[in-house]
Parts: sequence; C-alpha cells; structure tokens
Amino acid sequence: MKERTITLDHGSGGRATHELVREVFARAFDNAFLGQMNDSAVLQVPAGRIAMSTDSYVVDPVVFPGGNIGSLAVHGTINDLAMSGARPLYLTAGFVLEEGLSLALLEEIVEAMARAARDAQVAVVAGDTKVVPKGKADKIFINTAGVGVVPEGLELGGQYARPGDVVLINGTIGDHGMAILCTREGIAMEGEIQSDSAALHDLVAELLEACPQVRVLRDPTRGGVATTLNEIARQSEVGIRLFEEALPIRDDVAGACELLGLDPLYVANEGKVLAIVPRSVAEKALDVLRGHPLGRDARLIGEVTDRDPGRVVLCTRIGGHRLLDMLRGEQLPRIC
Repeated sequence: MKERTITLDHGSGGRATHELVREVFARAFDNAFLGQMNDSAVLQVPAGRIAMSTDSYVVDPVVFPGGNIGSLAVHGTINDLAMSGARPLYLTAGFVLEEGLSLALLEEIVEAMARAARDAQVAVVAGDTKVVPKGKADKIFINTAGVGVVPEGLELGGQYARPGDVVLINGTIGDHGMAILCTREGIAMEGEIQSDSAALHDLVAELLEACPQVRVLRDPTRGGVATTLNEIARQSEVGIRLFEEALPIRDDVAGACELLGLDPLYVANEGKVLAIVPRSVAEKALDVLRGHPLGRDARLIGEVTDRDPGRVVLCTRIGGHRLLDMLRGEQLPRIC
C-alpha cells in the first residue's frame, strides 16, 4: 500500500478497500475460511450446543502495558464463550477506522489480534471494515463475535449458585483497569502495572474436566468482582460473602486505587474467572487452577450463603461487614 495512513478511500469498497483487506487483514488472519472471500463463511461445527457471543472494544489508549485493543478483542470474546463451558472455534472481526489512523499502528493491532487468535487456536473467519471522517471516531473501534461448542450435559450459569458453595478466583484483581487508567493519565507507579488480558478457555477446560461439579463461571470485566458477584447473587437469589483478607490484590494496584480513590473490587479484569463450586471440591479446583500459568495465584475468596439473598457483603479484616452494591455510574470509561 502506498498510503501510510487510513483515508476515506479505504472505506469506499473500491480498490483502496481491497488493498487494505488483502495486505493488512487477510495477510494477518489467513485461513481457508477467510481466504474464500465470500459474503459469509461456511463452517464445520462439531457435535454439541452452539454458544455465541459478541462484544465491542473502544479502549483508550489502544496500546497499553500487556496488550492492545486487538489482542483484548480476541481474549474478551473467547472468555465470554469459555464462561459457558464452550470450546471457542471461530471469530469474526469488524473494524471502524478513523481517517488519518497510522497504517503502522493498524498493522500492530491486527498482528497482535492475529497472534492472540493463533495462540488460542481460534480462526478469524469473517470481517468488515468501515472508515469514518477524522474526529468521528477515536483511532479504531473493534467489534468481535465468537462461536463455540458446549458439550452435551454441561450446564453452567449464574442461577446455579447454592448456599454452602465457595467462590474462587484464578488470580489478582484490578490489574487491567489500573493498567489502562495509569497509562491514560500518565501515572507512574513503582513497577509497571500490566493488563491481565488473556484467553481463559484452556484453564476453564482443565477445571471442568477435573471438577464437573462447577456451578458458575463468570469473567469479572466492567464493574469488577463486586458487580459480577452481585449479578450472580441476584440470579441465584443467594447471599455472597467475600473475605477481605483473602482477596489477591497487587501492592501497586492497591496503591494506585488508593491514590485515585477507587475500590479494586469494582475495577475491570480481562484475564480472571470467578468460579463458584461446592465446598467439597474447592481444594481440588484450586489445585487445578494453580497448576495452570494463568491460575498460579488462585484463591478461595468467599462463600455462598442463604443470608441476605441478592446481596454481596465484604467481611473486613477488622471483623466488620460492608455491603458491596452494584457499581453505580461509570467508574472508568473506555476500559475495554
């Protein structure tokens, strides 16, 4: 391509569009389905039930410690499928590009997206590109949709938590949101806070194989751990108690949250899974999580109770109790 920035011609559907698709997107995402260049991809799907998810990504900045908007889009959609126990198979990708976007930045984002998909063994099989005039978007927005297969007999959902169950998490809380915010605002902390953006499907598959008794899986993204657990408590009509002393929070993340007046329990994560399991299999589940690179810091952080149905309560270090309501308003805009 001669142009090194995106122009309105790249959204015209003509020669410039075809050059952009061929030299940037098709080259990075190359596979047999995409290579046909038809209006839709015809896919092979193994036996089981279909899981589908879609999400849009408008994160600012588009490049951040631990990833960029491209890898985040792949990881986020894969994780949404994995929370239903699905094995992710295929993704689509739609791009809204701002006129004037650097082609080098676009290539960096697309390459990261393609690398994340290859690492996850998921194919990007269809896509679309639109270009809007300068000032009508902010560099690049990405929409992804994903398809996966759920094995017969597997039932997971926020409605299945039961009193006596426990709450597990595979690692530290609030990393993604604080990495984004510190980068955006130019806040320097001791050490570099990195996004936890990662694809969780392999970790989830290992957990479900070893512990088919798992009742609920959720990734605590926008709204963080507290909001996600509130959703589960309301769906299952149970109470959930969190143990403050058990919460895994990095010192630099806790320091940044304190500096900015934020509660890490409401800060977004992009590589974390909350698992609600019967107490009888908790230790086995923790062993499985800790045996995976993405679960080395797994902890038991709470329990499900029949008290205060629909509510989440934090049991503090000093023996008190604090109600954790759902997030109100937008704490961290454009976090994913």
